[in-house]
Amino acid sequence: MTPMEIGGSINMIGYGLATLGPAIGVALIFAAVINGTARQPEARGAMMSTAFIGFAVVEALAIIGIALAFVLA
Repeated sequence: MTPMEIGGSINMIGYGLATLGPAIGVALIFAAVINGTARQPEARGAMMSTAFIGFAVVEALAIIGIALAFVLA
């Protein structure tokens, strides 16, 4: 084994980089809810329900990504 040889699965490195997308997506969703609640507190309920739907979609993409990383390993 040479010193420059990489052992293990490179898929996990790719998935680690791919988690940045959902992380940024979740941060933007909840930052928008906090900003909207600060501007219009009475609309908090509607914004939170929409935020949780968006959060679920973004996290589903992350779960699909890790499933594919394990399948392709």
